[in-house]
Amino acid sequence: MTSMSDTQTRVVRTVEELKALEGQDLGVGKWHLVTQEQVNAFADCTGDHQWIHVDVERAKNSVWGGTIAHGYLTLSLLPLLGRERDGVKIDLGARMGVNYGSNRVRFISPVLVGKRIRVRTKLLKVEELPNCVQITYENTIEVEGSERPACVAETIGRMYF
Repeated sequence: MTSMSDTQTRVVRTVEELKALEGQDLGVGKWHLVTQEQVNAFADCTGDHQWIHVDVERAKNSVWGGTIAHGYLTLSLLPLLGRERDGVKIDLGARMGVNYGSNRVRFISPVLVGKRIRVRTKLLKVEELPNCVQITYENTIEVEGSERPACVAETIGRMYF
């Protein structure tokens, strides 16, 4: 397994180069501050206004001492968190890329509002399919100052040619 200090900043332009990286870390994203405004907007979009997310005063007396981000908000931030990831960039010349889904998602620990999170990405599998390449990643969303991640999600993307 490659450590983050061994991950080089470079661009992968062929499927063969990408396949050679299976099982390796691709890089780590920049820190992102989770705000109450984001949590409130997510609550409005999803209809999930549970007090642990949106009632700042009541949440002060909770086990977490404040409001926490929705697990699905944390998961939905993956594109943002990965956009400025250091390390390996993938540019296979595809005409489009799509989110194909997830195999496994676990919310390990909560993200308190006001904390910063980032993603650490590992390449699990590269499959060549007709007209596309399917890529499976392991994304670990870390919380600054915490030993436990907020979320570990195995996601699948497809690049169409």
